[in-house]
Amino acid sequence: MVGIPTFLHVMLIWVPAILSIGLSFTNWNGFKLSKISWRGIGNYKQIVTVFEKDFYEALLNNLWVLVFLFLFATPMGMFIAYLLDKNLKGTAIYQSLLYFPVVLSLAVVGFIWKSVIYSPRQGVLNTLLGRTDPGNQIDWLGNSDFVIGLTENYGLSRNFLALIAPMMWQHVGYIMVLYLAGLKSVDPSLREAAAIDGAGEWQTFRRIIAPSLRPVNVVIMVITVITGLRVYDIIDVLNNPIGTNVLSLLVTESTSGESSNVGRGSAYAAILLALCFGFVIWYLRSTFKEDDA
Repeated sequence: MVGIPTFLHVMLIWVPAILSIGLSFTNWNGFKLSKISWRGIGNYKQIVTVFEKDFYEALLNNLWVLVFLFLFATPMGMFIAYLLDKNLKGTAIYQSLLYFPVVLSLAVVGFIWKSVIYSPRQGVLNTLLGRTDPGNQIDWLGNSDFVIGLTENYGLSRNFLALIAPMMWQHVGYIMVLYLAGLKSVDPSLREAAAIDGAGEWQTFRRIIAPSLRPVNVVIMVITVITGLRVYDIIDVLNNPIGTNVLSLLVTESTSGESSNVGRGSAYAAILLALCFGFVIWYLRSTFKEDDA
């Protein structure tokens, strides 16, 4: 029972990952094995020089996703879970509605937002703003001007911000369920003792509930980082609007097509893997050090 799942896990996840890291140091078009040639760190040099704009734009966009998921979606999911934990009337209905986006793939979520929310002619946003007339419409997914400009070439574009919104919409429901499960596991006697001692709502949450949610925080942190760095499908199904490159999209673009370069695509993938592991390992080490202390 242990051996078969372990074998499948190693063969389907770790072996391809290790092979991808190895291929990142080679030059290969993905067809004949005899065409593989050693290139050393040439692919990595090419990424940060020749494809510099694509790489840094994609890396920055992934970081924008992480920022919005951590600063907005995660606290919102926690807040909603805290309210639902109060057993409000209709809690089951609210839970179902808020969790519904989670069961949909992000590609489907993208199509929904594109046709229902962002449609220039009949979308909800343009209708509410009175901007549905031709020549007066707002192209939410086509405007690549910067909302937050860091330099002349890098920043947060308007269309990428529009793509982050549905990601957050889906992420909030997932975070809500995880925190709700964590809140249900908190010992009720601790809350009762805090109330008897005269602790207010905020004091009870900060002193009693929040420390009890630390295991859930670890899971949520890992999930959020992986979600933010591996985002791909919603951008791909919307035809990759200008200014919305992400690292996973660069991996696919480099390894597909007639001019494919599996070595460069593997280098992008290795960088993405390093970022995921770097964030996760740093956080877990910090958390466990605090627990040991």
